[in-house]
Amino acid sequence: MSELPCLLRVARGEVLERPPVWMMRQAGRYMKVYRDLRDKYPGFRERSENADLAIEISLQPWRAFQPDGVIMFSDILTPLPGIGIPFDIIESKGPIIDPPIRTLEQVEKLHPLNPEESLPFIKTILGTLRQEVGNKSTVLGFVGAPWTLAAYAIEGKSSKNYAVIKNMAFSRPDILHKFLGKVADAIAVYVRYQIDCGAQIVQLFDSWAGELSPQDYETFALPYQKRVVEQVKATHPDTPLILYISGSAGILERMGQSGVDIISVDWTVDMAEARQRLGKQMKVQGNIDPGVLFGSPEFIKQRVHDTVKKAGKSGHIMNLGHGVLVGTSEESVRVFFETAQQIRY
Repeated sequence: MSELPCLLRVARGEVLERPPVWMMRQAGRYMKVYRDLRDKYPGFRERSENADLAIEISLQPWRAFQPDGVIMFSDILTPLPGIGIPFDIIESKGPIIDPPIRTLEQVEKLHPLNPEESLPFIKTILGTLRQEVGNKSTVLGFVGAPWTLAAYAIEGKSSKNYAVIKNMAFSRPDILHKFLGKVADAIAVYVRYQIDCGAQIVQLFDSWAGELSPQDYETFALPYQKRVVEQVKATHPDTPLILYISGSAGILERMGQSGVDIISVDWTVDMAEARQRLGKQMKVQGNIDPGVLFGSPEFIKQRVHDTVKKAGKSGHIMNLGHGVLVGTSEESVRVFFETAQQIRY
């Protein structure tokens, strides 16, 4: 058996001579090849749900930079139509869910996810990526966590203050809890399906859970993250799971209670402090401010070295603290990857 890729080995607890590195929002608008393809295929769902296009987009940054992780090009909302929630993604406006979920009757009409039926392209995408990269890199799948998916479905679009879902949380928690339970069960099915199709690690994005107070995180986000993790670990105990939340400095320790193997840390907390707060047993990912990539090559190198030093010599995956920003130069991305890959502890 040939050697497993380094990202998977570190995610499983091995100590290597350098940190593996990949980048959130790795495929995307900062790359000219992606923008050219987007001009030809302007619909986001066409790009993410047409297997050939999604494979090509997933591999664009891998060919350019050889990251240690290749993440499937997709969207966190992709499984929603499979449970009865249609959506569209409009360029520059983001996702639209119409009608949004607002009533108990709507929640009760939702049905369990059958990914083989509603998401057949996932098998092709992940299976092909595994063939393409072999053991040179680790193939990552990803999903949205229940609170964040519920927030999109209930708000009907992106939100600045999350007033609609918080209104439901605090005035009709019965509806929200029922909805979160259905979403969690569907996401657990979807994670397991991604693993069966070839994903070697899966990242859960609960991007909007950072908008909750710690008390409400414990009520509306954490129990449903746990519900997903427990169901996945029951059948796939050896597949590492990563949890990412944007703006998570106030709930970092609570994230560690979710049952995941790795916490992806955003840049609002110092990496050394994050490691201290999470404890030695918890592996971490991150956490460079994506804006750093607008700096000089020397500045980027300095920040990469600084973060690796603070993270320590084991259980760290180098990444940004959020997705790479539009307008970032491809040369800066190259410096980020090469610097991390040349480090030796």
